[in-house]
Amino acid sequence: MSAELKSAWRSERVPYSYRGDSHVPKFPDEHPIIIFDGVCVLCSGSAELVLRHDRQQRFRLLAAQSALGQALYVHYGLDPQDYETMILIADGVAYFKSEAGIRIAEGLGLPWSLAAVFRILPRGLRDRLYDGIARNRYRLFGKREHCYLASDADRARFLAL
Repeated sequence: MSAELKSAWRSERVPYSYRGDSHVPKFPDEHPIIIFDGVCVLCSGSAELVLRHDRQQRFRLLAAQSALGQALYVHYGLDPQDYETMILIADGVAYFKSEAGIRIAEGLGLPWSLAAVFRILPRGLRDRLYDGIARNRYRLFGKREHCYLASDADRARFLAL
């Protein structure tokens, strides 16, 4: 399946489609959920940034390496071993790559929400830039020995620990 076709297929999913997928365990989805690569230093650093700056505690986080994270990657047609994108699920709708990042930044408020200016770039270009960083993230930023663990204070903000 071509990258464009995969992207189009993902974006055509109906909201909350995962609720009807018997391979996806039931989970609380009343808050936006960020699914990230828990061993990637850049990705887990982004999760820590969200925890620090999400003053309203809107977001929940989930490591892609968890059983639920892997089931959601499969549900959305993604490789459950090679986490090519973070996923944001908000109001049952999944967002990927640059759009996920922009929507997360918007949810954090100022100054992070200024990232919305990147929408002036075509999504294809934004996603190619995202892909370049994602492909090289371990080499550029490093890889943790073990999956990121939340502090006791932040544990309630994580799903499927």
